[in-house]
Amino acid sequence: MTPRARTNQLLYQAELLLGTPCGEDEHAEARRMAAEEGALALTELALESLLREVTEHARLPAHPWRELLGPEGAEIAELHRLRELAAQPGSWLGWLITRLEALHSSEGAARRRSGAAAGLIAMGSAAALGEELHGCLQAAKAEVAALRETSQEW
Repeated sequence: MTPRARTNQLLYQAELLLGTPCGEDEHAEARRMAAEEGALALTELALESLLREVTEHARLPAHPWRELLGPEGAEIAELHRLRELAAQPGSWLGWLITRLEALHSSEGAARRRSGAAAGLIAMGSAAALGEELHGCLQAAKAEVAALRETSQEW
């Protein structure tokens, strides 16, 4: 499978997982949270696949997103573009990186919905992780197309 096909596959699988019905039994909330975190993990794999894809011409030895998108990452136009995007408040990539850090923390990224358990104080009307991730995936797919175009010029 090519890096491009793998990136597409992972993005598609993340969207499929987000669309999986959670049911209405006592495990529905846990299923929703598992689907959200699973989709987020697939999105992380898709990000690394995308980085492999758009830096293919540079023949980099590894493609971990933390290194490539960090300040010490390779000076490649596509990576520079992604670093700038990650630094923009409200960008899909900035949002994604924040959630990936949470995913790898002991707290995790998914949260119970307000009112899901008795005794919890409502945290406001924040959108569920799945809804935000769906929006992130849509924005990412648009960016992927533009990155592929500039990468192919090399």
